[in-house]
Amino acid sequence: MKIVFFVLGILFVIFIIVQIYMISAQRTIETYPYTVVKKYENFEIRDYEARLFTSVELSTRAYKESSSTGFSILAGYIFGGNARNEKIAMTAPVSMSLEDSMTMMFMVPKKFNKENLPAPNQSRIEFKEEPAKTMAAISFGGWANDAKIEKYKTQLKAALEAEGIPYANRFYFFGYSSPAEVLNRKNEVVVELETAVLEN
Repeated sequence: MKIVFFVLGILFVIFIIVQIYMISAQRTIETYPYTVVKKYENFEIRDYEARLFTSVELSTRAYKESSSTGFSILAGYIFGGNARNEKIAMTAPVSMSLEDSMTMMFMVPKKFNKENLPAPNQSRIEFKEEPAKTMAAISFGGWANDAKIEKYKTQLKAALEAEGIPYANRFYFFGYSSPAEVLNRKNEVVVELETAVLEN
């Protein structure tokens, strides 16, 4: 019995060390840049900068299936599945459009542009330029799934309508945590706001 407790203790220590490392590594990852325009009780409005993304369109909107397939394709590209066998740094968040079919996107590190990015080996991958935009975001922790995403999408819509803030029907899920990260997971549902909000 002592051996069992000893082994469990070692495994627990290893788990904590890995989680601390993952949280620390997350802080050094380049993220989609934005400035906070205004904070509300349950959400905030942000101005996002124009950035370049790698993207892949998926045939399903089921979160588990599409996130697994999309991540595998895009991660393959940045881990060397390209014409130069070049590794490209991971960024955050992983973005998924919440439509009938999902599009997953990884932000391209700032040092790259369309001209100097290596061509992907996977033909489904496209480069997509996202313009500067204003979006509203609501955050939640834990592991994401379809039910949670829909719940916070509904909450965000209700909160925006209560404040009289017009929004477009362009919602996204942002995931900030790696699959190996168990503690301190961060997720968001965001939506693009109507042009009128930019002018006020």
